[in-house]
Amino acid sequence: MADSFRRRGALRERLHFQARGDGNDGMGGVIPGAGAFATVHTVAAGMRPRTGGEAVTAARLGGRQPYIVTIRWAKHMLDITTAWQVVDARNANRVLNIVSPPADPDGANHWLEFLAEEGRPS
Repeated sequence: MADSFRRRGALRERLHFQARGDGNDGMGGVIPGAGAFATVHTVAAGMRPRTGGEAVTAARLGGRQPYIVTIRWAKHMLDITTAWQVVDARNANRVLNIVSPPADPDGANHWLEFLAEEGRPS
């Protein structure tokens, strides 16, 4: 649970939370949420790996590594949805797909947890 992250230094990761901006339809119109990803928040986080799995997509076997991501509770972080992605601030090639929206594990507004997997959102 999130209790292990209450120790100093446990939030060792630095993550960029990114949402898609508006896109252009090529004729001067705007398509909401069809643009490129842009960083909305950058926060310290803790990441605990969970048991990975394998999925078959287009007849190809691919490994998946899920993580439980823990961040400090903040009202603006409740805006995060599964359409967002997380990028490691130290390694921009490490992209996580948010699988579940943030939840308050103890109901005390101290921490938010969500599930994320390696890979880009679909």
